[in-house]
Amino acid sequence: MVDQTNSHDLVVLDKVNKYFGDLHALRDVDLVVERGEVLVVIGPSGSGKSTLCRAINRLEPIDSGTITIDGVPLPVEGKALARLRSDVGMVFQSFNLFAHKTVLQNVTLGPVKVRKMPKAEARQRGMELLRRVGIEEKAGRYPAELSGGQQQRAAIARALAMDPKVMLFDEPTSALDPEMIKEVLDVMVELAAEGTTMIVVSHEMGFARSAARKVAFMDGGRIVELASPDQFFDHPESDRARDFLSKILAH
Repeated sequence: MVDQTNSHDLVVLDKVNKYFGDLHALRDVDLVVERGEVLVVIGPSGSGKSTLCRAINRLEPIDSGTITIDGVPLPVEGKALARLRSDVGMVFQSFNLFAHKTVLQNVTLGPVKVRKMPKAEARQRGMELLRRVGIEEKAGRYPAELSGGQQQRAAIARALAMDPKVMLFDEPTSALDPEMIKEVLDVMVELAAEGTTMIVVSHEMGFARSAARKVAFMDGGRIVELASPDQFFDHPESDRARDFLSKILAH
């Protein structure tokens, strides 16, 4: 494998705009995420966080601007888009596992179908990943037999099975009970420590403070601030960020 650590930035957004009718959901968004970096995107509801996340693998087509992943512009459709999407792991708030397949089948489906990995190899890799996220013993179970936290960890294993260049997390803990949130965040903290490139939309300020290299604060479709966690949480520059933090950190 070629060492690409010194090559260009991994995810680059340049003047990205997105409209939903009259709603200007993303406004001239510029963003660079480096290889191995963890970016946590925070902000009030409706600020454009999830739209930003979904635009990066073209679940939401953009109206103008460019998005490149590992130097390749995001294709509009077809096989090229499918190929690029396979390099971008996505974890949703609602798990999106196939209900009629076992946990292990969910994890091995992509590598076998898309990467053309031999089934035995995919199975071995799948078990390694389930071990890594702490649910190895659930391999033969169906999603409905798992807790929400276990389902989300299975979804993370499924995304990792494609060996993606970047992992996107769209509010991965928002559908979970409080005691399950920690088990999912623990896995994500571990991934961050291992150097996985991650873009995480989250309300979990503790995770943002401890695991992020950069925090992006969004409001009104714009990235209002982009800073290190210490800088952002201790010395936010904008009135909007100060107001937001005063409300959420007061509890």
